Amino acid sequence: MLLELDAIDLRILDALQEAGDLTNQDLSDRVNLSASQVSRRRARLEADGVIRRYRAELDAERLGLATIVFIRVTLARHNAANAERFRTLAKRLAEIQEAYALTGEADYLLKVVVGSLPDLARFVNDVLLPDESIAQVHSEVVLETLSERRSLPIGG
Repeated sequence: MLLELDAIDLRILDALQEAGDLTNQDLSDRVNLSASQVSRRRARLEADGVIRRYRAELDAERLGLATIVFIRVTLARHNAANAERFRTLAKRLAEIQEAYALTGEADYLLKVVVGSLPDLARFVNDVLLPDESIAQVHSEVVLETLSERRSLPIGG
């Protein structure tokens, strides 16, 4: 359901996308509104589900997780039970950062982060391929990240 948001709501959201730890006072300075009004708007945006959560953004490379891979997955069988089995697997595996159901040749696209190419080989050969829901995987290793946005283009 699309909510009606005014320009101030959009500016609040834009600021929070940039820095989710902003206090209501910090936000009020950015959007030229009192801290109490910002607090009420923020609470409404949270209650309406526009703001889903706040979290820390970690540096993958500093944590030894510098290898990003996109993996296209084709299912072994195209039925509801097999699709649900794969979805459960994808949600369970911490290496899978994002998972998308697709149209086209592949059934799913996974964004995976691992420490190294040997870790990728273990993930594909020991985790994905043995799963009976999966027929094929095709991996593409990221050489360089050109752009990585975490914020939505809301026009705030």
